[in-house]
Amino acid sequence: MTTKLISYPKNNPKTKLWMAAIKPPMYSVAIMPIWVGTAVAFAENKSLNGANFFTFLVAAIFILAWENISNDVFDSETGIDRNKYHSLVNLTGNKLLIFWLGNIFLCLGLLGILAIAWWQRDLTVIGLILVCCALGYAYQGPPFRLGYQGLGEILCFFAFGPLAVSAAYYSQTQSWSMLSLTASVIVGIATTLILYCSHFHQVKDDLAAGKRSPIVRLGTQKGAQFLHWFTGSIYALNFLCVVWGIFPVWTLLSWVSLPFAIKLCTHVQQNHDNPEKVSNCKFIAVAVHFWCCLLLGAGFML
Repeated sequence: MTTKLISYPKNNPKTKLWMAAIKPPMYSVAIMPIWVGTAVAFAENKSLNGANFFTFLVAAIFILAWENISNDVFDSETGIDRNKYHSLVNLTGNKLLIFWLGNIFLCLGLLGILAIAWWQRDLTVIGLILVCCALGYAYQGPPFRLGYQGLGEILCFFAFGPLAVSAAYYSQTQSWSMLSLTASVIVGIATTLILYCSHFHQVKDDLAAGKRSPIVRLGTQKGAQFLHWFTGSIYALNFLCVVWGIFPVWTLLSWVSLPFAIKLCTHVQQNHDNPEKVSNCKFIAVAVHFWCCLLLGAGFML
């Protein structure tokens, strides 16, 4: 299971490639569902279990590390990453090492969630997170590889939205909440936005590997047009929930992230068919996700 090292382009120093492989900004994807679920729990119950919150945060980061690492391993088997210089498998040339490193992160993450379940004397949280892990595996892992069928966005929405946010809420209250479930829809859409944007620059590689991502199915132009509606739904839902009295008015703070959303849609609309220029759009989507969810949670706290 050792792959041959590829030669790297001169304008991509290895240090930058390693940072691109580790993807530090992407870990807000793990943090924000826990933050929003905990914030809703605090808003409803006026109490915060710090140990559960910080343990969940660390565990979520470990589990996301497993998912990112294992995706590199699974993608190396289909050949879709042959031009992805910042793949961990391509950087190290050792697929087996990366595979087991990912499994170690998974075990560490699940140990953290088990600790919460032990403290609560309740297996609900670990059950929810195991379902999230199963969805994460089904995304790229054999024999499912549902991401190759264009179903990755659906899996992402449920794993990082309703399931993760509800698990975070339950870790604080050992109960369920419709308010938490409603907030999780916004978190799920904002997270799915990142995955959706990651497809624009790799249409050729996806087609060559038989991956039917949403952008492959729609085409980059229609995909860019749909992005406006997709992104706008985050702010529309937030506004409607405030108008209907479901969310506190302070949650409109999340609209501060709107300039990032406008920048994202404009950038993709102008460069959707230019892989080199549009490749950074997922990082603009990360900024939308981070600030929107951070301020949404802050609105519940206030």
